[in-house]
Amino acid sequence: MSALDKWHGYMAHPSAESLAAMLADDVVFESPVVHTPQAGKDITFKYLWSAAKVLGGDGFVYLNEWRGERSAILEFEQTIEGIKVNGIDMIWWNEDDLITRFKVMVRPLKAVNMLHAMMGAQLAKG
Repeated sequence: MSALDKWHGYMAHPSAESLAAMLADDVVFESPVVHTPQAGKDITFKYLWSAAKVLGGDGFVYLNEWRGERSAILEFEQTIEGIKVNGIDMIWWNEDDLITRFKVMVRPLKAVNMLHAMMGAQLAKG
């Protein structure tokens, strides 16, 4: 199973174990609301696990997909509290199919602001 197939499986059925197994120890996460890249498996896990709780579930869909040899861009959409969230996940992985870099971009500004508040609350829960 490819790294991208594993990611799609995780999004369909999120589990902490499967997410942790997909991340390289030196993975870097880039958020649409945090100024600096977040380096390391632990912090990346926290962001991606929280994002699955905030954005995932009923209504979340990947609309389009562009693939490279060891990367992919996935356009997503979700509606939360009446606000349509549109964004992309940019994912890179290594020769062991472990995610080495994950960047998220979101639009419109109203969605960015709402996700900033919701992700902050989710991360605060631990």
